[in-house]
Amino acid sequence: MTAIKKTFNYGESDLTIETGEMARQADGAVVVSMNETVVLVTAVGKRQAVPGRDFFPLTVNYQEKTYAAGRIPGGFFKREGKPAEKEVLTSRMIDRPIRPLFPGGWRFESQIIALVLSADSANDTDVLAITGASAALALSDIPFQKTIAGVRVGLVDGQYLINPTFEQRKQSKLDIIVAGTKEGLVMVEAGAKEVNEEQVVEALEAAHAAIKQIVAAIDDMAKEVGKKKATVASKEVDAAFAAEVEGK
Repeated sequence: MTAIKKTFNYGESDLTIETGEMARQADGAVVVSMNETVVLVTAVGKRQAVPGRDFFPLTVNYQEKTYAAGRIPGGFFKREGKPAEKEVLTSRMIDRPIRPLFPGGWRFESQIIALVLSADSANDTDVLAITGASAALALSDIPFQKTIAGVRVGLVDGQYLINPTFEQRKQSKLDIIVAGTKEGLVMVEAGAKEVNEEQVVEALEAAHAAIKQIVAAIDDMAKEVGKKKATVASKEVDAAFAAEVEGK
Protein backbone atom coordinates (compact mmCIF):
# COMPACT_ATOMS: atom_id res chain seq x y z
CA MET A 1 0.00 0.00 0.00
CA THR A 2 1.34 3.43 -0.90
CA ALA A 3 1.47 6.07 1.82
CA ILE A 4 -1.38 8.61 1.72
CA LYS A 5 -1.54 11.80 3.75
CA LYS A 6 -4.27 14.46 4.16
CA THR A 7 -3.97 17.71 6.13
CA PHE A 8 -6.62 20.28 7.12
CA ASN A 9 -6.24 23.64 8.84
CA TYR A 10 -8.40 24.70 11.80
CA GLY A 11 -7.38 28.14 12.98
CA GLU A 12 -4.04 27.69 14.72
CA SER A 13 -3.81 23.93 14.28
CA ASP A 14 -3.40 21.39 11.46
CA LEU A 15 -5.12 18.00 11.57
CA THR A 16 -3.28 15.30 9.62
CA ILE A 17 -4.44 11.78 8.71
CA GLU A 18 -1.86 9.32 7.31
CA THR A 19 -1.98 5.69 6.25
CA GLY A 20 0.31 3.13 4.62
CA GLU A 21 3.36 3.48 6.89
CA MET A 22 2.43 1.87 10.22
CA ALA A 23 0.50 -1.26 11.32
CA ARG A 24 0.22 -2.55 7.76
CA GLN A 25 -0.96 -6.00 8.87
CA ALA A 26 -4.17 -4.52 10.33
CA ASP A 27 -7.26 -4.45 8.11
CA GLY A 28 -7.12 -0.66 8.38
CA ALA A 29 -4.70 1.68 10.17
CA VAL A 30 -4.21 5.44 10.35
CA VAL A 31 -2.04 7.90 12.23
CA VAL A 32 -3.96 11.02 13.24
CA SER A 33 -1.99 14.00 14.50
CA MET A 34 -2.50 17.58 15.60
CA ASN A 35 0.77 19.45 16.15
CA GLU A 36 2.80 17.09 18.39
CA THR A 37 -0.17 15.01 19.59
CA VAL A 38 -0.23 11.72 17.62
CA VAL A 39 -2.64 8.76 17.82
CA LEU A 40 -2.30 5.44 15.97
CA VAL A 41 -5.68 3.75 15.36
CA THR A 42 -6.08 0.24 13.95
CA ALA A 43 -9.14 -1.77 12.93
CA VAL A 44 -9.22 -5.56 12.63
CA GLY A 45 -12.15 -7.90 11.96
CA LYS A 46 -12.22 -11.69 12.16
CA ARG A 47 -13.82 -13.70 9.36
CA GLN A 48 -14.67 -16.91 11.24
CA ALA A 49 -18.37 -17.10 12.08
CA VAL A 50 -19.49 -18.56 15.41
CA PRO A 51 -22.70 -20.60 15.06
CA GLY A 52 -25.58 -19.24 17.10
CA ARG A 53 -23.95 -15.87 17.86
CA ASP A 54 -26.72 -13.26 17.98
CA PHE A 55 -24.73 -10.16 18.96
CA PHE A 56 -21.94 -7.99 17.56
CA PRO A 57 -18.65 -8.57 19.50
CA LEU A 58 -16.96 -5.19 19.07
CA THR A 59 -14.04 -4.25 21.33
CA VAL A 60 -12.75 -0.67 21.53
CA ASN A 61 -9.57 0.11 23.47
CA TYR A 62 -8.15 3.60 23.83
CA GLN A 63 -4.71 3.47 25.46
CA GLU A 64 -2.43 6.12 26.90
CA LYS A 65 1.09 5.30 28.04
CA THR A 66 3.25 7.66 30.07
CA TYR A 67 6.01 7.47 27.44
CA ALA A 68 3.71 9.50 25.14
CA ALA A 69 4.41 12.47 27.40
CA GLY A 70 8.09 11.59 27.82
CA ARG A 71 7.79 9.94 31.23
CA ILE A 72 8.62 6.48 32.57
CA PRO A 73 7.05 5.18 35.82
CA GLY A 74 9.54 4.95 38.68
CA GLY A 75 9.55 4.09 42.36
CA PHE A 76 7.85 0.93 43.65
CA PHE A 77 5.33 0.72 40.76
CA LYS A 78 7.38 0.48 37.59
CA ARG A 79 4.52 -0.70 35.40
CA GLU A 80 1.30 1.00 34.45
CA GLY A 81 -1.81 -0.62 35.89
CA LYS A 82 -5.47 -0.75 34.93
CA PRO A 83 -6.95 1.74 32.42
CA ALA A 84 -7.37 5.26 33.76
CA GLU A 85 -10.78 6.95 33.83
CA LYS A 86 -9.90 8.99 30.72
CA GLU A 87 -9.06 5.79 28.82
CA VAL A 88 -12.34 4.11 29.77
CA LEU A 89 -14.47 7.15 28.92
CA THR A 90 -12.70 7.76 25.61
CA SER A 91 -13.12 4.09 24.64
CA ARG A 92 -16.85 4.48 25.22
CA MET A 93 -16.88 7.75 23.29
CA ILE A 94 -15.35 5.97 20.27
CA ASP A 95 -17.73 3.01 20.61
CA ARG A 96 -20.97 5.01 20.78
CA PRO A 97 -20.96 6.61 17.32
CA ILE A 98 -19.43 3.69 15.38
CA ARG A 99 -21.30 0.65 16.79
CA PRO A 100 -24.69 1.44 15.14
CA LEU A 101 -23.00 1.99 11.76
CA PHE A 102 -22.04 -1.65 11.22
CA PRO A 103 -24.48 -3.73 9.14
CA GLY A 104 -27.00 -5.78 11.10
CA GLY A 105 -25.64 -9.09 9.81
CA TRP A 106 -22.03 -8.44 10.91
CA ARG A 107 -21.43 -10.91 13.75
CA PHE A 108 -17.65 -11.24 13.55
CA GLU A 109 -15.23 -10.25 16.30
CA SER A 110 -13.98 -6.74 15.58
CA GLN A 111 -11.42 -4.66 17.41
CA ILE A 112 -10.49 -0.98 17.38
CA ILE A 113 -7.31 0.06 19.19
CA ALA A 114 -6.33 3.72 19.58
CA LEU A 115 -2.81 4.13 20.97
CA VAL A 116 -1.45 7.55 21.90
CA LEU A 117 2.07 7.77 20.51
CA SER A 118 2.78 11.36 21.53
CA ALA A 119 1.05 13.98 23.69
CA ASP A 120 2.05 17.64 23.46
CA SER A 121 0.08 18.87 26.54
CA ALA A 122 -1.86 21.33 24.32
CA ASN A 123 -4.18 19.18 22.19
CA ASP A 124 -6.56 16.50 23.46
CA THR A 125 -6.46 13.03 21.93
CA ASP A 126 -10.10 11.94 22.30
CA VAL A 127 -11.54 13.50 19.12
CA LEU A 128 -8.46 12.40 17.18
CA ALA A 129 -9.17 8.83 18.28
CA ILE A 130 -12.84 9.03 17.18
CA THR A 131 -11.83 10.32 13.74
CA GLY A 132 -9.03 7.77 13.52
CA ALA A 133 -11.37 4.86 14.32
CA SER A 134 -13.71 5.88 11.50
CA ALA A 135 -10.80 6.38 9.08
CA ALA A 136 -9.27 2.99 9.91
CA LEU A 137 -12.62 1.30 9.29
CA ALA A 138 -13.22 3.27 6.08
CA LEU A 139 -9.83 2.19 4.68
CA SER A 140 -10.38 -1.48 5.60
CA ASP A 141 -12.56 -4.14 3.98
CA ILE A 142 -14.76 -4.23 7.08
CA PRO A 143 -18.27 -3.20 5.93
CA PHE A 144 -18.56 0.02 7.93
CA GLN A 145 -21.60 1.77 6.43
CA LYS A 146 -20.99 5.50 7.03
CA THR A 147 -17.77 7.46 7.47
CA ILE A 148 -17.82 9.69 10.55
CA ALA A 149 -15.48 12.20 12.16
CA GLY A 150 -15.24 13.70 15.64
CA VAL A 151 -14.54 17.31 16.61
CA ARG A 152 -14.60 19.39 19.78
CA VAL A 153 -16.07 22.92 19.72
CA GLY A 154 -15.27 25.71 22.17
CA LEU A 155 -16.72 29.21 22.53
CA VAL A 156 -14.15 31.88 23.43
CA ASP A 157 -14.91 35.62 23.15
CA GLY A 158 -17.89 34.92 20.92
CA GLN A 159 -15.83 32.79 18.49
CA TYR A 160 -16.45 29.09 17.88
CA LEU A 161 -13.16 27.17 17.95
CA ILE A 162 -12.75 23.73 16.38
CA ASN A 163 -10.58 21.42 18.51
CA PRO A 164 -9.46 24.13 20.98
CA THR A 165 -6.32 23.61 23.06
CA PHE A 166 -6.43 22.83 26.80
CA GLU A 167 -5.60 26.48 27.53
CA GLN A 168 -8.42 27.74 25.29
CA ARG A 169 -10.85 25.31 26.92
CA LYS A 170 -10.19 26.93 30.30
CA GLN A 171 -11.56 30.20 28.87
CA SER A 172 -14.36 28.57 26.89
CA LYS A 173 -18.05 28.87 27.80
CA LEU A 174 -18.79 25.67 25.92
CA ASP A 175 -17.07 22.28 25.65
CA ILE A 176 -18.91 20.07 23.19
CA ILE A 177 -17.77 16.89 21.43
CA VAL A 178 -19.65 16.03 18.24
CA ALA A 179 -19.42 12.99 15.97
CA GLY A 180 -21.25 12.85 12.68
CA THR A 181 -21.49 11.80 9.06
CA LYS A 182 -21.73 14.16 6.09
CA GLU A 183 -25.54 13.90 6.35
CA GLY A 184 -26.00 14.50 10.07
CA LEU A 185 -24.82 14.16 13.66
CA VAL A 186 -24.70 10.81 15.45
CA MET A 187 -23.35 11.75 18.89
CA VAL A 188 -23.18 14.88 21.04
CA GLU A 189 -21.55 15.15 24.46
CA ALA A 190 -21.41 18.57 26.05
CA GLY A 191 -20.71 20.71 29.06
CA ALA A 192 -21.32 24.46 29.24
CA LYS A 193 -21.41 27.56 31.43
CA GLU A 194 -25.00 28.78 30.92
CA VAL A 195 -24.99 29.25 27.15
CA ASN A 196 -28.29 29.78 25.36
CA GLU A 197 -29.96 27.42 22.90
CA GLU A 198 -28.93 29.50 19.87
CA GLN A 199 -25.25 29.25 20.83
CA VAL A 200 -25.50 25.47 21.16
CA VAL A 201 -27.14 25.21 17.72
CA GLU A 202 -24.43 27.41 16.19
CA ALA A 203 -21.74 25.23 17.82
CA LEU A 204 -23.34 22.11 16.33
CA GLU A 205 -23.44 23.76 12.91
CA ALA A 206 -19.76 24.73 13.19
CA ALA A 207 -18.93 21.17 14.22
CA HIS A 208 -20.87 19.67 11.31
CA ALA A 209 -19.12 21.94 8.80
CA ALA A 210 -15.73 20.68 10.05
CA ILE A 211 -16.96 17.07 10.12
CA LYS A 212 -18.06 17.24 6.47
CA GLN A 213 -14.58 18.38 5.45
CA ILE A 214 -12.86 15.56 7.35
CA VAL A 215 -15.32 12.89 6.13
CA ALA A 216 -14.81 13.97 2.49
CA ALA A 217 -11.03 13.60 2.90
CA ILE A 218 -11.37 10.16 4.52
CA ASP A 219 -13.67 9.01 1.70
CA ASP A 220 -11.08 10.25 -0.83
CA MET A 221 -8.39 8.25 0.98
CA ALA A 222 -10.62 5.16 0.93
CA LYS A 223 -11.01 5.50 -2.84
CA GLU A 224 -7.24 5.77 -3.26
CA VAL A 225 -6.66 2.68 -1.09
CA GLY A 226 -9.36 0.86 -3.06
CA LYS A 227 -10.18 -1.99 -0.69
CA LYS A 228 -13.44 -3.73 -1.58
CA LYS A 229 -15.83 -4.04 1.36
CA ALA A 230 -16.77 -7.53 2.57
CA THR A 231 -20.32 -8.59 1.80
CA VAL A 232 -22.65 -9.37 4.67
CA ALA A 233 -25.89 -11.33 4.58
CA SER A 234 -28.69 -9.08 5.77
CA LYS A 235 -30.33 -10.16 9.02
CA GLU A 236 -34.07 -10.56 8.58
CA VAL A 237 -36.38 -9.95 11.53
CA ASP A 238 -39.43 -12.17 11.79
CA ALA A 239 -42.41 -10.06 10.68
CA ALA A 240 -44.79 -11.53 13.26
CA PHE A 241 -42.29 -10.91 16.09
CA ALA A 242 -41.73 -7.33 14.92
CA ALA A 243 -45.48 -6.70 14.82
CA GLU A 244 -45.87 -8.13 18.34
CA VAL A 245 -43.13 -5.85 19.69
CA GLU A 246 -44.65 -2.82 17.95
CA GLY A 247 -48.06 -3.67 19.41
CA LYS A 248 -46.71 -3.84 22.96
